[in-house]
Amino acid sequence: MEVKIGVQQAARELVVETEESSEAVEKLVSDALGGGAVLALTDNKGRKVIVPTEKLAYVELGPAKTGKVGFAG
Repeated sequence: MEVKIGVQQAARELVVETEESSEAVEKLVSDALGGGAVLALTDNKGRKVIVPTEKLAYVELGPAKTGKVGFAG
């Protein structure tokens, strides 16, 4: 699944591809906003992304990007 994270005072959003379900990511975000100091997600390659909750602007959950084969027409 693709997770887009908006960070306050940052020009670009963070995009993380993760194997977690949308329910699991939503719980991580809720827990972080409910008293956690950071939102921590692990991407498909095992890298960890950590964002301080006071800097979160938004979190958008969407389906994983799929590669296209062939020519678009």
